[in-house]
Amino acid sequence: MTPTTSPHSPAVTLETLRANIAAIERRIAAACARAGRPTDAVRLLPVTKTVDEATLRLAYAAGVRQMGENKAQEAYGKWQAMRDLADLRWCVIGHLQTNKAKLVAQCAAEFHALDSLRVAEALERRLQAQGRSLDVLVQVNTSGEASKFGLPPQDVLPFMRQLPAFSALRVRGLMTLALNAPDPARVRQCFVLLRQLRTQLQQDLAWGAQLHELSMGMSGDFEWAIEEGATIVRIGQAIFGARPAPAAATPPAQAGDRPSPG
Repeated sequence: MTPTTSPHSPAVTLETLRANIAAIERRIAAACARAGRPTDAVRLLPVTKTVDEATLRLAYAAGVRQMGENKAQEAYGKWQAMRDLADLRWCVIGHLQTNKAKLVAQCAAEFHALDSLRVAEALERRLQAQGRSLDVLVQVNTSGEASKFGLPPQDVLPFMRQLPAFSALRVRGLMTLALNAPDPARVRQCFVLLRQLRTQLQQDLAWGAQLHELSMGMSGDFEWAIEEGATIVRIGQAIFGARPAPAAATPPAQAGDRPSPG
């Protein structure tokens, strides 16, 4: 099935959110079936970038128990505002500046965009001070685009070899953003590369067996990602509706940024 690239209507009611989530879950199940994988091998991570608290509370009522935010400030603010929902987990999935590490260390259960030792050191320091640990994924730039964050594939193994020094970081796998292109083969190649890289790491690292996760695929391409081995798909617009148009000047792409992204 070709992933949809059509605009998504805003989800403003509980019924709409339930219907959207159910539709995504059916598509996940179908993609898993095509790939010969069990449906429970893939986790749906709703991406809440720009979504207001009222809508997020409706999503919670619809059964959502984990949410992904691109920006640490937004994740922290929403975490604070919704702390009454004790079983709601927050995942920070976008690029992190070291001066925002304290926010992630407080509010996040997962961080999907580790790509530098400076960020690892900042998170380690903050987490140790709080007596916490954090599941992390290493971001890889599989498309080779200068507009995207993440390590070049050839730099991942030497980077990963240094991570055991950070005892508060539990490294669980890899994350990527695929090329935003109409050619399925070019998009899929980004996912294939991440899967192959994880296999290499599992073989080359003494602790590689703990690298279970592949966070890849968003609203426009998640079915292809699942067919290529994704364990986490980051879906925003297909659940919550289209986001406001971005400003003319845009920074490097993050885990929920693309014309038809998660």
